[in-house]
Amino acid sequence: MISNIASTKIIDIWRFTFDGGTIIFPLSYIFGDILTEVYGYRQSRRAIWIGFLSAVLMSLVLGLVGLISPAEGWDLQEAYMAILGQTPRIVTASLIAYFAGEFSNSYILAKMKVFTKGKWLAARTIGSTIAGQAIDTLIFVCIAFYGVFPNSLLLAIIVSNYIFKVLLEVAFTPLTYKIVNLLKRAEGVDHYDRKTNFNPFLFFKRESK
Repeated sequence: MISNIASTKIIDIWRFTFDGGTIIFPLSYIFGDILTEVYGYRQSRRAIWIGFLSAVLMSLVLGLVGLISPAEGWDLQEAYMAILGQTPRIVTASLIAYFAGEFSNSYILAKMKVFTKGKWLAARTIGSTIAGQAIDTLIFVCIAFYGVFPNSLLLAIIVSNYIFKVLLEVAFTPLTYKIVNLLKRAEGVDHYDRKTNFNPFLFFKRESK
């Protein structure tokens, strides 16, 4: 939700151009990797849905507040709409990208874990992120900013976002490794999605392990 609001600002760091939400949003993939690796796809799916519903609620509330007439003497309506008025479109883009990217990331990671018999965690987390972030970034930027910025800037944002997100995943890999191993030892859990139903629209339904 924070990244959705931060995405309204386009920033430039070391010649990389991307929306402000890019600084925070990749962390959701890291958390998703940890959830999927330790507890399995089903728990990751629940977390994704919770994030989805929270974003929908935020969008509805901010949109409703924006439609209500401002109080007399309050002259920040234009500023409010400039920052939060775009949120519904950004949230829509985020939700579509969220479904496609997050579920792709978790699905690929879960399948790779079974295929590799739990080995090569670093390669699996980075590999799933490369695929998931490519889908997420392309969908989000095109829906959120097409027609708002020139196509040349859109391309720069897509490339910069993607590179930044993947590099962040690589940088956090050692920490991800430690957290995963710590949780597996503390919880006594190391789930393999051998019989999992990967339908993303299943939420509360219990599945056989």
